[in-house]
Amino acid sequence: MTATETRTIVTGRATRSGRRGATRHFAPERRRSLPLTIVLWLCVLYFVLPLWWLFVSATKDNSALFSTFGLWFGPELSLWENLQTLFTIRGGLFVRWLLNTVVYATVAAFGATVLSAMAGYAFAKYDFPGKKVLFSSTLGAIMIPLTALALPTYLLFSQAGLTDTPWAVIIPSLVSPFGVYLMRVYAADAIPDTLIEAARVDGAGEFRTFWQVSLRMLGPGLVTVFLFSLVATWNNYFLPLIMLNTSDLYPITVGLAQLQAAASAGGGTQALFSTVITGSFVSILPLIVAFLFLQRYWQSGLATGSVKG
Repeated sequence: MTATETRTIVTGRATRSGRRGATRHFAPERRRSLPLTIVLWLCVLYFVLPLWWLFVSATKDNSALFSTFGLWFGPELSLWENLQTLFTIRGGLFVRWLLNTVVYATVAAFGATVLSAMAGYAFAKYDFPGKKVLFSSTLGAIMIPLTALALPTYLLFSQAGLTDTPWAVIIPSLVSPFGVYLMRVYAADAIPDTLIEAARVDGAGEFRTFWQVSLRMLGPGLVTVFLFSLVATWNNYFLPLIMLNTSDLYPITVGLAQLQAAASAGGGTQALFSTVITGSFVSILPLIVAFLFLQRYWQSGLATGSVKG
């Protein structure tokens, strides 16, 4: 047997033994990851199942809503009829509620994002008297439930004459302690101090450094704060309930609740169930679209971080 043949046989045996070793090495990893995979799928079902129920229920009329299985369609699809009823009831008031919600949530989310970015950037990159006390107070504000602040907020806005106006919903939503904390943590790592010093050496002021240099590097953090604020304002029910008295100013949450309450008070306890459920389904569609549109900024931010790393 030649030396070449000997090396070939030895190499082949080593390759096969290496493959068997790799198989033995990765098999326990796969077994350990199986419970984690099952838990993740259960979490997916936990979050997706209510959305599926909402979509299925929006396709049923009142009789099928209470007489058929909740997670599957009824004998007849009534989605189009439910949508027609939803957008024509009370002279198309649902469209007004939807526009109000879009305005409240968009303006509040944009303002909260800008204010959180400025405050977080200041906490991360500047040293000033009382910095630790102010940041600790911000963290403490996260622990306070919003319902505890509802009555003081209403009294302040009542004295200022701002109740029953859009500002009564928008202004309180501009304050986001969690957004400040998130932007502070993100700005501390995303913006190098050397970059700020270079901008100052080039003659840029502090506001110009923030708006033209630092803000461009906070993209994923800004998107995260924007989405959190958007969802929080979009789903807010208690604050508009105590601040607004005119139905034309209601957001979707209060409007649908008042619609169902009015129907129940009139004796028709099931008369508008399908309409209210269809309205709830329509109300979540803009949030889904916003998330799908903005998630690419998260992906680009993660890709940029991996390249820098």
